Amino acid sequence: MPDRTELATAHALIESSYLHWTGQALSVETDRVAWLYSQAPFALLAHGGQDDPLFIYANTAAQALFEYSWEQIVGLPSRLSAPQAQRATRATVLQQVESEGLVRNYSGLRVSRNGHRFWIEGATLWKLRDATGRSAGLAALIPSWRSD
Repeated sequence: MPDRTELATAHALIESSYLHWTGQALSVETDRVAWLYSQAPFALLAHGGQDDPLFIYANTAAQALFEYSWEQIVGLPSRLSAPQAQRATRATVLQQVESEGLVRNYSGLRVSRNGHRFWIEGATLWKLRDATGRSAGLAALIPSWRSD
């Protein structure tokens, strides 16, 4: 499990950005950091703002879905979450999020570390904003998925 401070830092960025774009909190739990990481019924991921973005956060639901541990997924290029043939389509959606701030009801084909293909459905993607309002990456909340 990641360091509590590392989780809290990532959570603050993810939740403050979500609140900015939606006007809603990700959770109303007392210990939101722990709940979002280990108990949320949805997959939650985020990547940084690099040219080839690297994952900075994945809750346990996302880790199970993509078949990576925390240590394996954090620092991994997020493009690897989509099959090669789907990466251009994924990049187009990420550009839309970057320009609009929020995209709802996104569905797309993804691939796990072990090559299992699955569809994410009804996902919400949003732009992460740092304390100064600058772009700091993107996050995704995936409420449901199914095998390909």
